[in-house]
Amino acid sequence: MEEQDLIRGLRAKDRQVQEYLYEKYSRALYGIVRRIIFDQEIAEEVFHDAFLKIAKKIDSYDEANGRLYTWMAAICRNAAIDKTRSKEFSTNSKTNTIDAYVYALEGESDTAATVDGIGVRELMDDLNEEQRLVMECIYFKGYTHSEVAEMYSLPLGTVKSRVRAALQVLKKKAGKI
Repeated sequence: MEEQDLIRGLRAKDRQVQEYLYEKYSRALYGIVRRIIFDQEIAEEVFHDAFLKIAKKIDSYDEANGRLYTWMAAICRNAAIDKTRSKEFSTNSKTNTIDAYVYALEGESDTAATVDGIGVRELMDDLNEEQRLVMECIYFKGYTHSEVAEMYSLPLGTVKSRVRAALQVLKKKAGKI
């Protein structure tokens, strides 16, 4: 189905078009959510809500601003990030470590060989505790620099310095692998 036909069908609330959209795009869109939310049940809930939002908000889609998939992906990504910023979610995941996220990814998507192949665990092991903490929050949990600073009562400049230092360590280490 062409993108224009898909958009027209979605705007007309055509059930067959909605089913086609789900069949063709659900895996990719769910994957976006899972990269941000590692808990399967929560990710499924967020994806379901995002997919409903796509169907309801199709009239707000503007073709001049980008492709339909990009718009849908942004809705899914934003829904996942919003969930990670919710009080309920942050309370439950504050104690998770980077290893829990890596292992969750491996178990769900059978990417153990790929993750080991690129050395994610080995790269993160080279960070000191302060660097690891900010990298976990920003890159794995979806927090902003400002949110991390507020959460841990740190100056924003300190958070940014730790991210910059961590990225330098990771770049050096990645160059050796």
